[in-house]
Amino acid sequence: MADLKQELESLRLQPEETPAGRRVWPWILLIVVTLASLVGYYKLKIAPAMAAVTIETVKATMATAQQASAGTPVLTASGYVVARRKAVVSSKIQGKLSWLKGEEGTRVTENEVIARLEDPDFRAALDRSRAAISNAEASLQRARADESESRRQFGIANRLADQQVGSRDASDAAQSRVNLAHASVAQAQAALDQAKADLAFNQAQLENTYIRAPFTGVIVKKMAEVGESVAPIPPGVNISTSSGAIVALADLDTLEVEADVAESNVSQLSEAQPAQVSVEALPDKTFRAVLRQIIPTADRTKATVQVKVTIIDKDRNLKPEMSARVTFLERKKESGKAASIAAPEISVPTTAVVTRGGKSVVFEVREGKAVAREVTTAGEYRGQTMIKQGLAGDEVLVQSPPDTLKDGDLVRLKG
Repeated sequence: MADLKQELESLRLQPEETPAGRRVWPWILLIVVTLASLVGYYKLKIAPAMAAVTIETVKATMATAQQASAGTPVLTASGYVVARRKAVVSSKIQGKLSWLKGEEGTRVTENEVIARLEDPDFRAALDRSRAAISNAEASLQRARADESESRRQFGIANRLADQQVGSRDASDAAQSRVNLAHASVAQAQAALDQAKADLAFNQAQLENTYIRAPFTGVIVKKMAEVGESVAPIPPGVNISTSSGAIVALADLDTLEVEADVAESNVSQLSEAQPAQVSVEALPDKTFRAVLRQIIPTADRTKATVQVKVTIIDKDRNLKPEMSARVTFLERKKESGKAASIAAPEISVPTTAVVTRGGKSVVFEVREGKAVAREVTTAGEYRGQTMIKQGLAGDEVLVQSPPDTLKDGDLVRLKG
C-alpha cells in the first residue's frame, strides 16, 4: 500500500515556476493598447470638436418680386415725413365758436361738420327774409289784380270812345292807369326777387356757421377752443401764427418725405426712382417709396434741392413731422428678352456675405465644415443681398463669418 502511494505521487505533474517578467507583460500590453485608443479618439473626435469654430447659421431663399426689383443704393438724404394733402381749416365768416368735434387724432370724413359758430343772429335774419318774401308775394298779387282791373276799365273806356258815347280823354286816362298798374307789378316782382336773394344769402350765412372738413383726414392740431372768436384767414398771412384758424387737418394716406439733396447729387435722381425710407422712431423697419417730384429750384443758402418721396407702405405708426432718412436705389436695367430668361435671384442676409481677396464669398455649412463659395451679388433690399450666381437657394450659410474662418474649417452650431 505504501508502495502504491509512492508510485502515484511520482506520476503527479509538478507546476513550473513562472518568471516575474512573464507575469507583468500582459498588463503592460493592455495599458499601451488602451492609451493608443484614447489618443486616437482624442485626435479623431475631441481635438476636432475643440478646434471647430462656433457659428450661427442662416438660409438662402428665393428672392421675392419686391426684392428682385430693388436696385443698389445710389445716395442717402435726410428729411421729414409730411402729409401731401393737408390744410388749416378756418371759418368763412367771423363768429364765436360754439362747438368743436374731438381732439387731436380724431378722424373725419369729407364734408363732415367739425365745428359750429353761434347762429341765433343768422337764424333771425333768415326768418326776416322768409317774412319779406311773404310780403313781396302779397304785394305782387295785389299789383297784378290792379293791373287786371285797369286793363278791364281801359277796354270799356276804349269801346265807349269808339262808339262816341264816351270821351277819348277817358280812354287815354284808362290807358295811363294800365301803364301804372303794369309798373307796380314789375316793382312788386323786383321786391320779391330781392327778398328771395336775401333769403338765399342768409341761408348761405347760416350754412357758413357749419365748418366742414375739406377732405377725409385726421385732426393733427387744435388751434381754437369753444368760446373763442374766429375769422377767415386772408391770403398771405402766416397760418402758424395767425388767429382765426380752427384745426389743422392732414390726410395720413398721402404721407411722403421731403428731403434735401445736395446740388452735386441731384443729377443721379429721376422721377419714379425707387427708394427706401426709414424713420428714427421705427429703427427696425424700412418702407418702400418712390421719388415723386424734384423741386425745380435750389436753396442757395444750403446748396440743396428739395425732393418729395411718396411712401408706398402704409403704417399707422408713421406720423407727420417725423425725421426720416431716404435711400435712393438704382433701378435695374434689363432688356425684355434678357429679363424674361434671366435666372431667378437668391436672397441671403447681408451679414452672410463677406469679402475675401476682393471677391464676394459666403460660407456654406456642409458636413460640419465651412465651404467657401464665391457669389455674384446684385444689390441689397431691406437687409437682404441679392445673389445672381453662386447659390441654388436652399443652402445653409454661416451668419457673420469671422475674419479667421477659412475654406474647409470645422464648424459647430452655437448652443
